[in-house]
Amino acid sequence: MKVLLCMIFLHLIDDYKLQGILASFKQKEWWKQNAPDEKYKYDYIVALLEHGFMNSFLVHIPIYIWLCKNEPTIFASVLLLGTIHAIIDDWKANDKKINLIQDQFLHIVLIVVWWVLFTLFGGML
Repeated sequence: MKVLLCMIFLHLIDDYKLQGILASFKQKEWWKQNAPDEKYKYDYIVALLEHGFMNSFLVHIPIYIWLCKNEPTIFASVLLLGTIHAIIDDWKANDKKINLIQDQFLHIVLIVVWWVLFTLFGGML
């Protein structure tokens, strides 16, 4: 349970404190208003993935410390969780399909699922 609480805490720190300018860069509208040139059309995707990776890396720190092994599994998990985090953020920031409550709910559900998977199968991964 301590690992799960640490994972959620690190997610919140990243999503609210550490993301900085990426919060703006994740939005298509920011690029349209501030860098309307066609070459920047998809730069928001890079910001989404960067934030997703950053968040996922932090969320995995308690798992890594807890397991203290199998770096390839952790690395693949960081990439997968980061990509899913970026997709959820895109739904909120650009597609406007979900609000902040739904965004954070999905992030927390994802973290709980990851925690359960590593708790059940961590020794075998």
